[in-house]
Amino acid sequence: MSKAARKALDEARETGNPELDLQEKQITSLEELPGLLSLEHITRLTLTHNRLTKVPAAIANLINLEILNLFNNIIEELPTSISSLNKLRILNVGMNRLDELPRGFGSFPVLEVLDITYNNISEGDSLPGNFFMLESLRALYMGDNDFEYISPEIKNLKNLQILSLRDNDLIVVPREIGELTRLRELHLQGNRLEVLPPEVGQLDLLGTRSCLRLEGNPWVPMIADQLLLGPSHVMDMLRNESYKFVYQRHISSGSQPPPKNFEAKNRKISRKRDVA
Repeated sequence: MSKAARKALDEARETGNPELDLQEKQITSLEELPGLLSLEHITRLTLTHNRLTKVPAAIANLINLEILNLFNNIIEELPTSISSLNKLRILNVGMNRLDELPRGFGSFPVLEVLDITYNNISEGDSLPGNFFMLESLRALYMGDNDFEYISPEIKNLKNLQILSLRDNDLIVVPREIGELTRLRELHLQGNRLEVLPPEVGQLDLLGTRSCLRLEGNPWVPMIADQLLLGPSHVMDMLRNESYKFVYQRHISSGSQPPPKNFEAKNRKISRKRDVA
């Protein structure tokens, strides 16, 4: 354990400070920090920019934890016990090497912000069955992963205001996304999308605090032409009958989706493995 990490840990223990910052301390294992996982008074734990490879099941001992930031480590899996952190509001596990999320992950009762950006997560077995039961979520960042599809169950995230799906492999957006009536930011740039469901046109994505990002997709000409004029033109087009016909015809055609960019994916830091 580095001197800086030891000092921060000792101060948290002695002063009762509920916020513990251990970023950039060259930590490779939480076992290097004796007593850390018994500090029940901690509400905020920052472990960003370290070299952690795993999170121990004993993380669940931090029963008052509200914010856990594990951004930019080399974590390959999370313990199932993590979802027993009943007070957790913000969880950032972005820029790691996760291929999946653990069983029961969707049982956080008050989680508001989840960031799983820049991992290797995809649809199917990568997400637990209860993932879309995180009804308290306000912001979900899933960019830079390997999703081709998003489950229609996303409609259950009724409080979602921000949804980032940028730089995945998405070939379709579920129509049920139109049921997310509180959504104000939708990031879909850098995927393999050719059409958008007309239901997106029902969302409030054009206000002063709203954001709709669509660039970097192989859109059908009807969308591509309107996108040149701006997102508001795309939203207007989604609501007209002629586009609904184009959308339905495209979905029914069963045409092959655009190819994946394997070269770009394989360059991701999350794909690299340390050579022994």
